Amino acid sequence: MTSAMTHSASRWVYRLAAIACSTLVLAACGKHETDVVRQKQVSVVNVSASSGPGQWQVPGQVGAREETPLSFRTDGKIIERAVRLGDQVAKDQVLAQLDPVPARQGHDSAQAQLAAARKGFEFATSQRKRDQQQARAQLISRAQLEQSENAYAQAKAALTQAEQQAAQASDRLSYTKLKAMHAGVITAEHAQTGQNIAPGQPVYSLAWSEGKDVIGDIPERLLASVSVGQQASVRLNALPDQVFPATVREIAPAADPVSRTFRVKLTLDPDAVQARLGMTATILFTYAEDAGASPRFSLPATALFHDGDVPAVWLVQQSDSTLVLRQVTVISQGANTVEVSGDLKPGDMVVAQGVHTVSKGMKVVASQEQAS
Repeated sequence: MTSAMTHSASRWVYRLAAIACSTLVLAACGKHETDVVRQKQVSVVNVSASSGPGQWQVPGQVGAREETPLSFRTDGKIIERAVRLGDQVAKDQVLAQLDPVPARQGHDSAQAQLAAARKGFEFATSQRKRDQQQARAQLISRAQLEQSENAYAQAKAALTQAEQQAAQASDRLSYTKLKAMHAGVITAEHAQTGQNIAPGQPVYSLAWSEGKDVIGDIPERLLASVSVGQQASVRLNALPDQVFPATVREIAPAADPVSRTFRVKLTLDPDAVQARLGMTATILFTYAEDAGASPRFSLPATALFHDGDVPAVWLVQQSDSTLVLRQVTVISQGANTVEVSGDLKPGDMVVAQGVHTVSKGMKVVASQEQAS
């Protein structure tokens, strides 16, 4: 009996020992798996200082140097549009037509009034001449001559008024035809056939100058580095391998109320014959670095993060491979790269991809990427 109890107790001891060992093994495995999960693999790039003159860029678009909205000078209903977007037009070519019936009726009425006024003036002129002759022969009284003079003055005034009204009616009739003021190309359509429009309401936009501009918007922080007459370079997105010279000719005196940017227009080199109106472009500005200025670092645009409203980058601490957030100042930003300054030094590693998927203090495994 005693031997059986001893054997049973031994089996329970063995079972408890086995459970304890299994628990320790599972705990060790769980800790190993947690460490693996916490060590996220990230793509990093080594920080290197930028050398030479600084360069920044903004997007732009090719536009006409002179572009004018075309509109009718009278109201009415559009019954015909003779040209379409992109059409080449000649000077004085008819582009659109309003319904001419109301204007023609006014014109015919004014012409009838003019004819009557001319007849009245002719009669008053003849009567005045006869009365003057009879007055000199003392055949009529002075009062009768004054009546003739007064009738003549009234008829002359009526004729002048009728002539002015007839001229205005003729103008209104001619205003029912919209003509091109210059030879050029139609760059926009603003109204449709059958539409009732008011005087001055745009129907087309006409680009009529030979030269072309590149138009871009400059952020306020970079405005001080741009001046009229400054040289720049333009790369057309349709021709990425070619760079064309351009010159700043105009800077907006006030910022756009929504974007808070300043519009700048650059004269494109005449040799850029491949540039077509509406093409998108990249405007490249070069500036000299001030002596004693903070070092500049060029990074992939995907490396830029924001700590609230402040730009920052994720820095990999080489001592323990954990992440810290370093605030930076953006000097310029392009489509694929960003130039920054701040508490960085050559050789530092920053996260280049997936900056929104990591967090402060995270342990990472760095995978090198070539810097742009």
